[in-house]
Amino acid sequence: MIVLDGVGMTYRAESGPVEALRDITLEIGRGELLALVGPSGCGKSTLLRVVAGLRLATRGRVVVDGAAVTRPIPAVGMVFQAPVLLRWRTVLDNVLLAAELAGRDRAAHRARAEALLALVGLGGFGDKRPRELSGGMQQRASLCRALLLDPPLLLMDEPFGALDAMTRDELNLELLRVWGEGSAARKTIVFVTHSIPEAVLLADRVVVMTPRPGRIARVFDVPLARPRTVATRADPGFGGLTVAIHEALSAAPR
Repeated sequence: MIVLDGVGMTYRAESGPVEALRDITLEIGRGELLALVGPSGCGKSTLLRVVAGLRLATRGRVVVDGAAVTRPIPAVGMVFQAPVLLRWRTVLDNVLLAAELAGRDRAAHRARAEALLALVGLGGFGDKRPRELSGGMQQRASLCRALLLDPPLLLMDEPFGALDAMTRDELNLELLRVWGEGSAARKTIVFVTHSIPEAVLLADRVVVMTPRPGRIARVFDVPLARPRTVATRADPGFGGLTVAIHEALSAAPR
């Protein structure tokens, strides 16, 4: 689904060039859930934007679904750490914003928007304003907006990082359900997180990045059985893999 070949990104700043990414080479399979972990400022968020075409790589090649990325790609949903909901719109209207921005007919997507809200437990909240929802509920609405047009690719930039531990666990499991864990028709997800346990719980593979300029230090397969639940954390393999990733982060070249 995604091919990154020698990808680099250098920003032009007033003080001079800033190299954010260097020589990123990685293939991400269709239907894979891949997690990116690394220290703050290592370029994880920049890499998501390069994949989406919001930033064009200054070196190397980016291919998504067989096409070279030379501009923002339409077939992608993005979820950020902040829900970014428009406070003057209802929850339903915030979800339908994805259709409006794509030039689609709102009415034709209303049923899907309502079905997505019901799927994530917000069936009775479509007419509420964002201020009437908790942080976790707002993030669920943001996820629905990203899924409205059924994109094959979902890019998630620390979407649950600002939430309390219990809500974060709930949304991790919600994401696995929405992703289609156990089914053949899964979306491809690239998930940025600072939490190693979260990465191991969710992902098929975990990519460890070095401090800036961000490079790939190690890639870990996650062999834990699916479907996964909170009880997966009690698996000895979960703990061992979490420690191994932590050690790889600590040992990453600086």
